[in-house]
This record gives sequence, C-alpha cells and structure tokens, in this order.
Amino acid sequence: MARFANVEIPSDKQIQISLTYVYGIGPKHARDILAEAKVDPTKRVKDLTEAEEQAIRGIIDTKYVVEGDLHRQVGGNIKRLRDIGTYRGLRHKLNLPVRGQRTRTNARTKRGRRVAVGGAQPKAASKT
Repeated sequence: MARFANVEIPSDKQIQISLTYVYGIGPKHARDILAEAKVDPTKRVKDLTEAEEQAIRGIIDTKYVVEGDLHRQVGGNIKRLRDIGTYRGLRHKLNLPVRGQRTRTNARTKRGRRVAVGGAQPKAASKT
C-alpha cells in the first residue's frame, strides 16, 4: 500500500479513486494532481513507479491542505463562528443543522434519536 499525506491508500484500485481516501482530496483534485504529475488516472496504485509516487506526494504536500491541517483549519473556522456569536455559530453550538434545513420533522442525524415525552399514556388506577 502506498502512503500519501500519512494515509494508507488501497493498492488494488485506480489511483484516481484511491487518492480520494485522503481527507481534502475529492475526485476533481485527484484528476488535477494526476494531470500535473503526468500519471495515467486509470493506473492501479500497485503499478505506480517510485518516481510517480514521489511526484504525486510532492504535489499534494506543496499545493493542498489535507488531513490534520485541514481538520484543524475547519475546526478553527467553526470555533471562530461560535466565539463571535453568529447565527451559524449558535447552530453549531446547539448541535442543530446549520444550512437552513428544516428541523420540524427531519434532522435526525444531527439531533440524535427521538426522545419520548412523558405523559403520553394515562396512569393506571391503583387500588388503595
């Protein structure tokens, strides 16, 4: 298995697909990287030469923010929104959808499992 940006990528897949396993590299960036490195996108990772791997690794290191640095950058952006008290920051803080989605019925992924509200069933009469 080859390593790019400290991520083990699968060696049996095409390089254009395998590069997307790195956080911050999607299909378009993968194609751009391979075009700049002059590597065939349909080539398998296990068939790459050492020179091609080094070329791809160099491009990723110099031109792209990936993995830990990108996680830190995104986290910092969210923290800044929270600190200055924007609406988006408030939605992040309350763990609710940020981009205008409805919350009356959906949003289960963000809000978690349903919580039953007490008092739904009448209490059974007890003998005294």
